[in-house]
Amino acid sequence: MSEHAATIAWSRGDQTFADNLYSRAHDWLFDGGTVVRGSSAPSSVAAPMSDLTAVDPEEALVAALSSCHMLFFLAFARKDGFVVDSYRDAATGLLGRDERGKTSMTVITLRPAVVFSGEARPDSAALEALHHRAHEACYIASSIRAEVRIEPA
Repeated sequence: MSEHAATIAWSRGDQTFADNLYSRAHDWLFDGGTVVRGSSAPSSVAAPMSDLTAVDPEEALVAALSSCHMLFFLAFARKDGFVVDSYRDAATGLLGRDERGKTSMTVITLRPAVVFSGEARPDSAALEALHHRAHEACYIASSIRAEVRIEPA
């Protein structure tokens, strides 16, 4: 087992609060000193209360799943003798009502475009198998209720 932590920090400052017009912008602080600006999604809370330049939790969930999948994909590709030159995923998440009637991330679609080099290159079956193994190994995919679709480019 391992523990993973993040600190989330928000401050009202001199904004009023009762009128619901306060900023939702906040900071995500990670080990090593990385700070990411976070905010509510503009689809949930309109600008300017949401910071359009910040990462919202929904985007972060999609990115976490995509990143986890990619890291396992790269590891499995290397173990199988393939050389990956680049990996780019235009992942999306769909927020909707789930079977319980709750608003949740219902579908996350990964669209990885992978470029290989070298003599050994996976055929379509081997590429599909790499993505399947990566999905099965991904901690984030195992942790969420959303359907995960993988549509390689």
